Amino acid sequence: MKYSELGRTGLKVSKICLGTMTFGEQNTEAEGHEQLSYAVDQGVNFIDTAEMYSVPGRPETQGSTERIIGTWLKGRGTRDDVIIATKVTGPSTGLKHIRNPLRFTPEQIRTAIEGSLSRLQTDYVDLYQLHWPERNTNCFGKRGYKHNPDEAWEDNLPQVLQTLNELKEEGKIRHYGVSNETPWGLMRYHHLSEVHNLPRMVSIQNPYSLLNRTFEVGLSEVAMREQTGLLAYSPMAFGLLSGKYHRKQDQPRDRINKFKQLSRYNSQNCQEATARYLAIAEDYGLNMAQMSLAFVNQQPFTTANIIGATTMEQLRENISSIEVTLSQDVLNEIEAVHEAIPNPAP
Repeated sequence: MKYSELGRTGLKVSKICLGTMTFGEQNTEAEGHEQLSYAVDQGVNFIDTAEMYSVPGRPETQGSTERIIGTWLKGRGTRDDVIIATKVTGPSTGLKHIRNPLRFTPEQIRTAIEGSLSRLQTDYVDLYQLHWPERNTNCFGKRGYKHNPDEAWEDNLPQVLQTLNELKEEGKIRHYGVSNETPWGLMRYHHLSEVHNLPRMVSIQNPYSLLNRTFEVGLSEVAMREQTGLLAYSPMAFGLLSGKYHRKQDQPRDRINKFKQLSRYNSQNCQEATARYLAIAEDYGLNMAQMSLAFVNQQPFTTANIIGATTMEQLRENISSIEVTLSQDVLNEIEAVHEAIPNPAP
């Protein structure tokens, strides 16, 4: 396994992070425990979850992922050798079963962290993240930002940062970060930390894959210059970048087939770009999934690559991507496809 520093914290996290949002929906508790134990045995020390998981978010399964991790942690009897990251849910009309309304007020953030700590059966989390911005901005498939002059949101970022720092001082979280954030949001938080002499956001968890390289446009420079590395999610584009759908090896239980409402990776451009990436993998004798993940692993702004799996076979394959290094020839061919079909799944 390879390791990176989490921001400027001195904390070393595995380059492969285990994503767990299938635990409680597509994976049982026993399967979740098996994945967690195997990943740790392979040197993975970084585990990512969220209070809203499993996915898709619904009342019957909300918190199920954290509960499964919690029973695994309790069964191990050790806590300090793993780094647990979780998230507080942002505003969403479809998630009112969590809290209503969903806001980043001090009261709601405190309610959220207490719930996560209880389900995880731990006294602290290593990384606490804002799952997505409270304000109106472009994330989750929106290519560009469209300003709404009548937006009701008022800039509460100083209060959010202060609340997170209070939780840090109380020992309930060690560090904090953002997710699905923009260059403006991340730099605003950094500025506030400097002005008020508060700890910085240490990471940003955003989508990044062969089908979505929008992070490179503005955030990659911020990540490098400010040492706020990317925790890349959806590096496999819900499994599309494994090549199994193009090879007709997919199953009804697979994510894109099972959850038709999650349409981010279903466009014709996604299909065509993936077909071209699959051809590159085949030409060079590479495993398509490992090529897709190795591309993310090799980026200089990547702190960790959040992989997820529903089977142990997938998990073994994904973790082994850390052993794959793509040649310059492969990278050049990948770049040619990106130039032809850029970011089909923003």
